[in-house]
Parts: sequence; structure tokens; C-alpha cells
Amino acid sequence: MEAVTASPPIPELDSPELYSNRELSWLQFNERVLELTEDTSLPLLERVKFLAIVGTNLDEFFMIRVATLHKQLRTERDRVSVDGLTTEQQVQLVRRRAIAMLDEQVRCWTEALRPGLAAAGIRFLETRDHTPAITRHLAEYFRSEIAPVLTPLAFDPAIPFRTSRI
Repeated sequence: MEAVTASPPIPELDSPELYSNRELSWLQFNERVLELTEDTSLPLLERVKFLAIVGTNLDEFFMIRVATLHKQLRTERDRVSVDGLTTEQQVQLVRRRAIAMLDEQVRCWTEALRPGLAAAGIRFLETRDHTPAITRHLAEYFRSEIAPVLTPLAFDPAIPFRTSRI
């Protein structure tokens, strides 16, 4: 006769330890992308591309997800997420993780990628190094190529949209 073993207890589906925080999970994914910037087995420009992806992702993350958390705080609609964190706790944890990621982005750019690009002959012209001719060229380029395709993000009929003069 076979021994009967007890089945493990079925967890309650509303138990916070069963869930990952949506915001922190997203940051963790982006941290993995950031790790690729340090992978010297990858081509240098691929690593630069990964750094740009991390920056773009963080911009969108703050515009959408962090803004939603702050809106919840402002409207006093603080609630506990499925993983058991309050909105305030999520904001604090996201802030700490994001600051660490930004510090790592800066370190990677200044200590690894930018020097690597310089060694490959790719240099960046700093604003302080612009000559009057470069400044004129950039202003003309902006007026002819960039300004015509800009679209206002908010429109108020009482305040007409105008392109700025450079």
C-alpha cells in the first residue's frame, strides 16, 4: 500500500507575497537592459544604443507610471497594490531605484562609453566650444528642419501657438 502524502496548502490568491510590484518589476527589466551597456563583448555602438533605450524607457516610465502614482497621492486615492505596497511606499522605492539607475547611466557614459567612442574617433562638440559659425548653422538647421515639424502638446485657443525665434 502506498503512503498518502498531504498536498501542500493552496495559497490564497490575494496574498501579497505571490505578486511582484508592477513598477519595481518594470525597473528591474530596465536594469537588465542597462547591464548590457557594460557588456564589452557587444559592439560599442550597440552598447550606446542600449544606454539610449534605458533613457527613453525611463522618460516614458516617469511620464506615465510615476505620474499616475503621484496623481493617486495628490487625489488622496492612496491604495494598496496587489503586492501589499501603498502608493507612498511605491513612490519611495521607485525613486531610490531610479536614482541608482540614473547614477549608473551617468557612470557608464562618462567612464566607459564616451571614452570608448573617443578612442574610436567619435567625439562630441560641447556647447562651450561652439564658434559663431556653428551656432548660426545650428540655428538655421533648427528653423528649417525641426521647428516646422514641432506640434504643441497642449492647445489653448486663447493663446495661439507660435514657433519661437532663435
